[in-house]
Amino acid sequence: MQTIIKLRKKNPLLGAFLWLYAALSVYPLLWMVFYSLKNNNEIFVTNPFGFPTNFRIENYTEAWSRFNVPVYFGNSLLVAISTVIGTILLSVTFSYAVARMHWRFKEIARIYVVIGMFIPVQVIMIPLAILVREFHLANTYGALIIPYIAFNISFASMVFYGFFRSIPVELEESACMDGASIYRTFYTIILPIIKPAMATMVIFVFLSAWNEFTMALILITKESLKTLPLGLLFFQGQFTTNWGAMGAAMTIASLPTVLVYVLFSEQVEKALTVGSAVKG
Repeated sequence: MQTIIKLRKKNPLLGAFLWLYAALSVYPLLWMVFYSLKNNNEIFVTNPFGFPTNFRIENYTEAWSRFNVPVYFGNSLLVAISTVIGTILLSVTFSYAVARMHWRFKEIARIYVVIGMFIPVQVIMIPLAILVREFHLANTYGALIIPYIAFNISFASMVFYGFFRSIPVELEESACMDGASIYRTFYTIILPIIKPAMATMVIFVFLSAWNEFTMALILITKESLKTLPLGLLFFQGQFTTNWGAMGAAMTIASLPTVLVYVLFSEQVEKALTVGSAVKG
């Protein structure tokens, strides 16, 4: 970050380019918020891209009550949080076992898990639907949570494996000489070091689960279990007149992802330098 600031001061053109890039990146979010505060006439005729002339807060009230947003929002939140917890827990423990312990076939196990990154979800949708039906998980939260964890665990394991490999083994040897068990070493020494990596994966997994559409569309048909992406899909078909309320629903759906990034962004920045810091 400091390097970018110095370069921007030395090169005004670079600073202008960065400001332009920031404006282009932020404007779609601002446009969505403006969209949610307009009526149909402003959206399509008089003011499609500008600042709202009259803040129509009632769009949010209607989206929250009429569009059944609380149910979709709660379902997405439950599925996303459960996916994050399950993915982080399984990937951290598996990666630690592969990176720091010695046991037979650990490399085969690591390669087997990493291969999951290269399997498109479309390829396994039919077998997945059959498995969900055979395990009596159809139209349950488990029909989404378990596949989401399975699809995210490969990338998360690879990230954590790289961080564990960058940690000097002398830290664990010192803890062992002081009488700490492997579990205490893991929880009190190793986990605090990889907090930046965990924050990064929390953002990645949360966004992946929150925005996932394909599996949710196929595996969930019960209205009370639908997530926000599914709910947004059917808003246009049910309520084709109030586009401002639809924009309000999309804004509400985007708030958790922005909030998660804001909360963990500092840890993500630290993740870029944690490896060299540990080695130093």
